[in-house]
Amino acid sequence: MNDFYKDILTGTVFITGLLGFISGEFIISSALFATSAIASNINLNRKRGKAGQLSCE
Repeated sequence: MNDFYKDILTGTVFITGLLGFISGEFIISSALFATSAIASNINLNRKRGKAGQLSCE
């Protein structure tokens, strides 16, 4: 899966979490927000690694 599809998937999970929050499904929306945040950070760190930038490790 390339980076564009990963970004689309992360955005879709975020929007779904937002809609769940608006409809009152707070537990599900919290899990979706956490999933999108973790996926976004993983993708960002992988992109930085490919570019040759160092991480905090």
